[in-house]
Amino acid sequence: MKSSAPAYASNDGVIGATERTLGAKILSSLEAVNEVSFSVARESLVETMTLLRDTPGLEYQQLMEIAGVDYPERPDRFEVVYCLLSLTRNHRIRVHVRTDEIKPVPSVTGIWPVAGWLEREVYDMYGVLFEGNPDLRRILTDYGFVGHPQRKDFPLTGYVEVRYSEETKRVAYEPVKLAQDFRTFDFMSPWEGAEYILPGDEKAKLPEEKGAPTPLKADEIVKADAAQSKAAAPAPTPKTTESTTQTGEGRAEPTPKRARKPKNPDVVPTKGKGQNQ
Repeated sequence: MKSSAPAYASNDGVIGATERTLGAKILSSLEAVNEVSFSVARESLVETMTLLRDTPGLEYQQLMEIAGVDYPERPDRFEVVYCLLSLTRNHRIRVHVRTDEIKPVPSVTGIWPVAGWLEREVYDMYGVLFEGNPDLRRILTDYGFVGHPQRKDFPLTGYVEVRYSEETKRVAYEPVKLAQDFRTFDFMSPWEGAEYILPGDEKAKLPEEKGAPTPLKADEIVKADAAQSKAAAPAPTPKTTESTTQTGEGRAEPTPKRARKPKNPDVVPTKGKGQNQ
């Protein structure tokens, strides 16, 4: 396998041959990232596509896809993109057309019948009108859907939700009610802990018990447990007494080793020897 993507013919001479064929119909041309695209006038779309399909040397026989793009800041906010493929030359190009919510784009169903479905998708998602499409209906959204989901001024959650009502025995349309606020979901790992403070967390500086919900992170919990255990632990008690202060004799220094033997009053020590001799 020489490459990870299909190998297409070179773009050399494609822009020049297309501009000679279409002439003033081309508004602009661009070659970027090994792809060629043309912007053409909306009114001349059908004639342009016919020339691209039938002209020797171009021969873009197949319409592969129609896509929509929304630029709200433009006067003609919508851009309809046609992806064409030449089977004989093994080459692809894109044709761009601009329009708005009112001005319709000429349908190319007379050239490629598959455009009927593709134009319906763009109409459903963006609201672009196609003049000459014999069946311009919604194709992806539900019956009675209001608005166009892919417009940047349309909420992706929609305005209404659909459910089956057991009371009325029919489909009911109601305003959207979200179970949680998706727009502020932070996607943080629950094992790391949230950076923000939830209501009520300010009352608990340390975790109350193992496994209790806490705003602290894992490393902070370990440090807090260590500090809490250290504060609660009693002072260590020595196993043996090494000084007279600890034994209660009142001496600051340990008793000499010879004086540690207990004195027996019944034994009279011999002079110069211990009491047990």
